[in-house]
Amino acid sequence: MSIHSLTMKHTRTNLSDADTRREAIVEAALVAFADAGFQATPVTAVAVRAGISQAYVFKLFPTKEELFIAAVERCFTRIEETLEKSAQTVSNGDADAILYAMGDGYASLIADRSILMIQVHAQSASDVPAIRATMRAGLKRIVTYVKQRTGASDEAVQRFIAFGQLCHLITTTDIDELGEDWARLVARGIRHVPAI
Repeated sequence: MSIHSLTMKHTRTNLSDADTRREAIVEAALVAFADAGFQATPVTAVAVRAGISQAYVFKLFPTKEELFIAAVERCFTRIEETLEKSAQTVSNGDADAILYAMGDGYASLIADRSILMIQVHAQSASDVPAIRATMRAGLKRIVTYVKQRTGASDEAVQRFIAFGQLCHLITTTDIDELGEDWARLVARGIRHVPAI
């Protein structure tokens, strides 16, 4: 058997693996829905981005709603992973220091806008009960994780979440680029990485 044949056999095995395809589809969905939102993104756009047929996408995710929900859930997984990685950089266990590190990590995460915009679009589609439930579950997951991981007060955790949402507003509207008094007031004390 030639090396080319072995390579093709290996590729076919990977491509036929439903888990591998599911991962590719969810990653593609996260980016596609972040670009255009739930209503405006056709499943074909996700399929093309994933390099997988639309029929196979529907085999794994029977409705666009299920696909969008999977993308939003992946977003919250990525947020939690980033917060944990950031928390691990703090050696002394101080709650404020961990929250600060988490804030920096989150700011870097949303700089590419996909993680930021999937949340914005999910909020705008929250009139769909399953999407609203997914957003609530995701927020519960992050709030619970931050509280348990840092041991911070309820007030500090609330402030952390609130500042994250304010960072969303600053980033999506480029408020920090204005240089006007009102914009400086809104952005004061908010650490974030400018959009790429």
